[in-house]
Amino acid sequence: MQADNDPNQAHEIPVDTTAVDPISDAPAAEATTLDPWEELEAEAAKWKEISLRTAAEMENLRKRTTRDREDAIRYANQRLLEELIPVIDNFEMGMQAASQDTKSMIYIGMDMVRRQLNEFLSSQGVEEIPTTGKFDPNLHDAVAQEECATGEEGRILKVTRRGFKLRDRLLRPASVVVSTVPTAAE
Repeated sequence: MQADNDPNQAHEIPVDTTAVDPISDAPAAEATTLDPWEELEAEAAKWKEISLRTAAEMENLRKRTTRDREDAIRYANQRLLEELIPVIDNFEMGMQAASQDTKSMIYIGMDMVRRQLNEFLSSQGVEEIPTTGKFDPNLHDAVAQEECATGEEGRILKVTRRGFKLRDRLLRPASVVVSTVPTAAE
């Protein structure tokens, strides 16, 4: 009986015991130090971290896009309103000239238009910048200073051009004259 021809005998296939690094196809000396199960767990943890970071980035992008879209809708008319403000200034100067005769039909008609303009500006979220009290460089533009013995320094004395805000954005600062304390004569 020959042992080579016995079908019940298991044939062994020679196995190469040197580990090969799949990236570089070079034998890996450290491949035998890590358990294959630990390698799979490490890779799963790496992919889990990547997926969590990607999900966080996508959530931030979604929030930023929503905020940008809301701002675009909220401030869509800003350019139109900025160009309308000088027209309103000229209209106000016409109102001052027509105010000499408040009973005339021209003045009454212009006053109705002024009320409609003010209602339109209010409905668009435009507010006039308050010009009473202290000077605020974020809202006011000081075009001149005048000495004022009564009062404190930095108080608004006079408005030369009205300023406007669109909700929380500045459309145009108010041009004002600011008080200064007189210097002592030597």
